[in-house]
Amino acid sequence: MQTAQNIPFRKMNGLGNEILVVDLRGRAKSFSEAEVKNLAGRAETHFDQMMVLHDPSTPGTTAFVRIYNADGSQVSACGNGTRCVALSVAEDTGQTEMTFETDAGLLAARVESADRITVDMGVPKFDWQDIPLAEEFRDTRAIELQIGPIDAPILHSPSVANVGNPHAIFWVEDVAAYDLARFGPLLENHPVFPERANISLAQVVSREHIILRTWERGAGLTKACGSAACAAAVCAMRKRLTERRVTVTLPGGNLEIEWTAADRILMTGAATHEHAGILPEAPAPAT
Repeated sequence: MQTAQNIPFRKMNGLGNEILVVDLRGRAKSFSEAEVKNLAGRAETHFDQMMVLHDPSTPGTTAFVRIYNADGSQVSACGNGTRCVALSVAEDTGQTEMTFETDAGLLAARVESADRITVDMGVPKFDWQDIPLAEEFRDTRAIELQIGPIDAPILHSPSVANVGNPHAIFWVEDVAAYDLARFGPLLENHPVFPERANISLAQVVSREHIILRTWERGAGLTKACGSAACAAAVCAMRKRLTERRVTVTLPGGNLEIEWTAADRILMTGAATHEHAGILPEAPAPAT
C-alpha cells in the first residue's frame, strides 16, 4: 500500500459487525494477507470483515467484491458486509438496486433506507459435500458432532449448511449459558470441517423468532453475522421449528430472514457509517 495511491476507505458496521469498505474499482491493486492483517490491527481501520470492490467481469453488475477476515483469510460471503457495501454505493450513486459478484455467486441488494437494506443471499446448500464436510452425512439437519462427555455432551447434533460459507448451528435453550469463546475455536477447526466453519448457538423463542450467538470463522466472537443468521433460519425451517420468515436477534440487533418459495434467502437489516479516511501506508518490511 502506498499513500500516493490515495485509496479511500469507509469504516461501517452492520449491527455491530465491524466492516471496512475499500473501493479499488479502476485500480490495478490487490491486498496481500500481510496488508490485510496490518489494516485489521490498526485502530482507525480495525474490522471483522473487509469488503474490497473490484471492477466487475459480469455485464450489468456493480462490482466484484472480495471479502477478507481479520486474520487475512478470504471468505465467499458476508451478509452484514454486503449491506454496508450496498449502502455505500447507494449514497455515492443514488442507486437503490444493485448486484454484486462474489465468490459465492451474484448477490442482489435493495436499499430502502439505512435501516432497511435487503440482500438476496442466494440458495442454501445442505448436501454434505457442498458444505463441505470431511465425511458423508445423509441428513445434515443433525450431524454426529459433540463437545463434552459422550454420555452428557455440552453441545451436540448441530445442523449444518452452506450460505456462501460453512455453518454449524447448535440448538440450545439459552445461548447465554455457554462459553462460546471457549468452544468456538475448537469447533471451528474440528476435522469434520475441512474449510473450517462458523459456529452458532441458536435459541428458538417462537415460530417467528430466533436468538443467535456466533463464533465467526477467522474473526472470533462477533456481534452479528448475517450469513449465520441466514443459516440458522433456514436450518430451523428445515427442522420445522419456525415459519418461513423469522426475526433473528443477534447481540448487535435484529435481522429479518425469509426463505422464499423460489429457494432464495432474503436478509433485511440496517447498516451505519462510523468514519472515512485514506488507507495508511503499510510499514516497510524489516531488513
